[in-house]
Amino acid sequence: MSLLETLGNVSRGASDKAKNISEANNLKRKILYEEERIVEIFTDIGKKYYKTQNEDTEGLKALCDDIDTRRRRIKKMRFELNGIRGYKICPKCDAEVNERFQFCGRCGARLPDMEDEDFMSLESGDYYTESSNNVFNADSNKNY
Repeated sequence: MSLLETLGNVSRGASDKAKNISEANNLKRKILYEEERIVEIFTDIGKKYYKTQNEDTEGLKALCDDIDTRRRRIKKMRFELNGIRGYKICPKCDAEVNERFQFCGRCGARLPDMEDEDFMSLESGDYYTESSNNVFNADSNKNY
């Protein structure tokens, strides 16, 4: 291999790493935006309920649907972010597992894949966000 080929390979490698860092930062920013918006929607739900006291259930339902849509976006973006980093998170034990594997080496659980039919389904307690973790503490059985 010539010196020029070696320099070209090093340059491509550095360029790929810079692109991955940029994509990761972009995903982090989008996740943070969605999390902040979920907290705002929770506030809107509280205000709307306080003012209407069960009169406007359709308006509350629309806000809840918006939260679920944002939760699905966050789930997909976190999966993509972990893919950029080269691993998947085990849904049972939260272990970081190399993205090439289909099962967790710690607990044996099947690892998520975006191609799965149920990938976009939501867990009952995963409405938490990084910024709302201390605010909403309804599920004491799960550590966040």
